[in-house]
Amino acid sequence: MGDEYYNQIAPSYEELHGEEQLSKAKLVLQNLEVKPSDLLLDVGCGTGHATSIFPCQKQGIDPAVELLKQAKIPVTLGVAENLPFSENSFDIVLSLTAIHNCNDVQQAIKEINRVAKRDIVISVLKKARNFKEIEACIKSSFSINKQIEESHDTIFLCSKL
Repeated sequence: MGDEYYNQIAPSYEELHGEEQLSKAKLVLQNLEVKPSDLLLDVGCGTGHATSIFPCQKQGIDPAVELLKQAKIPVTLGVAENLPFSENSFDIVLSLTAIHNCNDVQQAIKEINRVAKRDIVISVLKKARNFKEIEACIKSSFSINKQIEESHDTIFLCSKL
């Protein structure tokens, strides 16, 4: 499922995925210290609705232009494999149920690591065909502080090595 799929379902995205994404965001918020001065990047932000609950400065990036049109947070059109931001520019980098859609997961994780200053949160769809590859890449790239088993996803709360 690439950006074409998400562009097509954009009008009903919130109805299809909004509640589930918001639930994951709330779970992350319960397990992560977020300060008002923090700058958060949501990689694969979709509409940015779930990101909006974080009590800090937010920025989203997603390749689906139709989803970004619905965003109420600042957003950039782009892909995880080539983040247009400086090194260490975000206190928190978050990616909820999006990493399995990347064409090059290792490059996406490398980019997330590059732009992250402190905390990295990646949730991975358990039934993703490349789950084991993603999990191995996360575990070799970051220090895992906590792993949460949610109904659909495994959520990795990490910090830089």
